[in-house]
This record gives sequence, C-alpha cells and structure tokens, in this order.
Amino acid sequence: MGEVTLTRAFFRFAGLAAALSFGWHVSGAAAEAIKLGTLKQAPYGIASIAQQKGYFAAEGLDVDIVTFDSAEPVPVGVVSGDLAFGIVGTSAAMFSLATQGALKLIGGNQREVPRFQYEAIVASRRAYAAGLTTVGGFGGHSATVTQIGSPPHYGLAQLADKYRVDLKTVRVLALQTIPNEVSALVGGQADFGLLPSTAILTPVERGDVALLGWAGDEVRWQLSVIVTGAKTANAKPDLVQHFLTALRKGMRDYHDAFAGPGESREDGPTAPEVYAMLAKYTGQTPQQLKSGIPYIDPEARVDAKDIAHQIQWFKAQGMLKGELDLAGFIDARYALTLADK
Repeated sequence: MGEVTLTRAFFRFAGLAAALSFGWHVSGAAAEAIKLGTLKQAPYGIASIAQQKGYFAAEGLDVDIVTFDSAEPVPVGVVSGDLAFGIVGTSAAMFSLATQGALKLIGGNQREVPRFQYEAIVASRRAYAAGLTTVGGFGGHSATVTQIGSPPHYGLAQLADKYRVDLKTVRVLALQTIPNEVSALVGGQADFGLLPSTAILTPVERGDVALLGWAGDEVRWQLSVIVTGAKTANAKPDLVQHFLTALRKGMRDYHDAFAGPGESREDGPTAPEVYAMLAKYTGQTPQQLKSGIPYIDPEARVDAKDIAHQIQWFKAQGMLKGELDLAGFIDARYALTLADK
C-alpha cells in the first residue's frame, strides 16, 4: 500500500514538475519581434517610454523602433509590411495610401490643444518689421512647410479659415526639412511658418524671428496618429491589442507627467523621469524638451471629426484622389474616439 502511495505521489510530483517546466517555458519564450516606424521627436517618444519602462516586454513584444527624417516613409513601410505599426503625422500622402484600403488608423497620438506649446507660429524679422505682427496677418506673404500636404500645411489652412485669409494669396514654400525652414525664416527668404518649438525657440530668443503665437491656442487638430496595415489588423488582433496596451501605458506616463488639473500644461512629480526618457530618445536635453511639450491623449483617442475634415480639405485641394470611407479607415475594433468618452 505504501509503495502504491509513493508511486502515485511520484507521478503527481512529476506532473507538477512538468507543468512548472512548461509554464516556465511559456513565460520565458522569445518575445514577438516587430518593427515600429516613427520620427525622432518628443511627440513620438511615447513608444520609447513604453520600451524603456518594459511595457512592450510585458506584453510579449520585442519592438524595434525605426526612426525616419520625414513622415512619408512610415505609412509606406506599414502598407508594404516592412513595419508592423507606425506613429506618424497626418498627411495627404498617408490618406492617399488609406484610399487603397491597406492602412488602418488604430489610435490617436498628438493633438494641438490650448496651453500646450508645440507648433510655434513665427514671422521673419524682415516681415515683422514690414507689418506682419499678428497671427492672422499672413495673407499675401510666403509661408514655409516641409512638404505640400504635411500637417503644418493643414494647420496653415486652419489659420486661414479662422482669420478669413485667402490661402491662394499665400506663397507656400515646400522646403523639405525643418532646418531648411528655420534658415529661410532667419534669412528672410520666407515670411511666416508653423514650426516645432524645439527647432525655432532658439532663433526666437536670439531675435532672429518673431514669435506671434501658438497653434494650439488658435486652432485644434489631430497632428499624429497610430496606424497599422489592414492585413495585421484583420489577421493579428491579439498583436494589435498587446501593442496598444503597452503603448497606452507609455502615453499615460507621458500625459500624467505634463498635464495638470483641467488638462493644463503643468509638470508633475514624474516629469523629471519622463524628460530623461525623452532626452535619451530624441538626443535633446530636458531643458530643450521643456519648451515644446505637445499634448498626448492618455487613452490614444482620436479626433475623428477633425480627421474627416482633413480628408475633405486635402481632397478639395486636389491632393487626395479617390474616396476614403472614414468608418473603414478608423478601425473601431481598436481605436477610441473623443466621442466615446
């Protein structure tokens, strides 16, 4: 009898050991390797926060953050399958790819809102001396953008609509890079522009350009979003959910570090830690970053109404061919919108 009991005990122990071994194997299994495409700027540092804090690893993901000098390659990489996800500024190029049905919007990232100073509205010293001293006075002047159809181009249109400026009277200069825009404004070859504060505030402080205002205090729009390929959204829902779960934790950390009561811009107790993580990602100092902290929604909600307006505007300008169904583009399986709360 005792021998049988010992035998049973042995097999129970062996089964437990096997289960424990199997459990260890699962938990110790290699994480799924994916690539995320984005830009090396503060608003896109949320992915780096999620990476540095171990949120991706906790969701079983090994995320390679691939950065680009401009936004255009990101949605292209997502559609081709070279990138699993992208965090990128809205643009005519992105919406054009979406008309093919191969791109899905699964979340919002950066929005221009009051009190958060990111896109600075500036005038060259020459234009300021000649009378361009207010935000709404840019009619008949030249204005810089990186590319035609870029987020600042849409922001310029928003300002034109608010101040009843005929955008046809504005000479829009597509200068390809932000440093080129800064040089043109400092040198007086351009009159007006919307630029990230981290790029333009040093010339402002030197008196090389004049600060007229902040985009978020003037107009609101969805500046950047989270996208994935339609194939990934349809075939790998668990991957998408795990990715968004980790990313939202990084977004919450960012939001809570820089947003005070009533969503006002205010550094909180965790701000030094988050500044340090963003500095590691961008290569900028915490002091440089502090002058240009954009608003990030802690739940990755997207302003669907503004996305619809952007699509309409780009189409009206002839930059967007074909039809884009908003309900098909914003994937309700994953994306939360502002109207959801």
